[in-house]
Amino acid sequence: MATGQKLMRAIRVFEFGGPEVLKLQSDVVVPVPQSHQVLIKVHACGVNPVETYIRSGAYSRKPALPYTPGSDVAGIIESVGDKVSAFKKGDRVFCYSTVSGGYAEFALAADDTIYPLPETLNFRQGAALGIPYFTACRALFHSARARAGESVLVHGASGGVGLATCQIARAHGLKVLGTAGSEEGKKLVLQNGAHEVFNHKEANYIDKIKDRHLVVQILLPCL
Repeated sequence: MATGQKLMRAIRVFEFGGPEVLKLQSDVVVPVPQSHQVLIKVHACGVNPVETYIRSGAYSRKPALPYTPGSDVAGIIESVGDKVSAFKKGDRVFCYSTVSGGYAEFALAADDTIYPLPETLNFRQGAALGIPYFTACRALFHSARARAGESVLVHGASGGVGLATCQIARAHGLKVLGTAGSEEGKKLVLQNGAHEVFNHKEANYIDKIKDRHLVVQILLPCL
């Protein structure tokens, strides 16, 4: 180790496989931000399904080994690159795409992938924003062109992206229908903005929607 380098703990993956390939290392060098990067002291990190696909080796895009998983983090900026002007050390932020991996004590991120974290949100909530909420926004407004007054059916609404979609759609004045596979899931969907919810494991759940004379303009599958 070169003089002056700081070390941190991080989860490292040296081979693709199951959860057992996630190895905690305590001698990982803390990365140094380049011109348009920031170094975040990670307080919370989101865990997204795609990260398990990547770790298993089943995903089409495979990182070079070894690597640290994790895209979504929330924390406090530790240092910034010399061309970063919008953020400074001490800022509370969340990020949707780390450069160095989020399963670590510190994570690098490009300055155009981080956002201020409001004081009304804690770090765990901030770490859950990135992939789920950006995906929900893109699906609703970029792909479906959703507008207030329309009806959206969120199929598989009890997961991270599904719940985010319900919240955002309800806030923008849409009629929100959701599906889930359990009573617990149905309750969660209702608590997060859906007007009505159906069990998609029931063979006749589509008939139940029709029986309610509910017209659906937008269908968003989140299973």
